[in-house]
Amino acid sequence: MARILCVDDEPNIVTLKCAILQAAGHQVTPSTSARDAIEKIEQNNYDAVVTDWRLGDANGRAIVQAAKTHSTMPVVVVSGYVAEAFQAAEPLADLYLEKPVNPEELVTIVNELLKTSDHAAT
Repeated sequence: MARILCVDDEPNIVTLKCAILQAAGHQVTPSTSARDAIEKIEQNNYDAVVTDWRLGDANGRAIVQAAKTHSTMPVVVVSGYVAEAFQAAEPLADLYLEKPVNPEELVTIVNELLKTSDHAAT
C-alpha cells in the first residue's frame, strides 16, 4: 500500500480520483489547493503525487517543484491542459495524462511508477 497525495481544485474530481486509488489498495490523502498540497508534502511522507495542472491558487508546477524538492516520489499530472503543463519549466512530472483519464490506466501507471521508484530508492 502506497501513500498518495491527490490534488485537484474540483472537490468532485479529487473525491473520484481518491476513490479510484483507494480501491486499488492505496492510502490516499485529498487536497483541493496548491497551498494545502505543498504544506502536506512538506509535513508528510508520500510515495507519489497525482495532481491537476490548473488549480485555483497556483498551477501544478508549484506542486511538482515541492514534490521533487522534497523527495524522489513520482508525480503524475492529470489535466485537461497537458500541453501547457508539459511545456512548463523544470522540474517535469514523471507522466502527463489527459483528462478524462481511464481509471484502470491511472492505477496501472501509478503502480508502475511506484515500482520504478522503489527500485530507484533501493
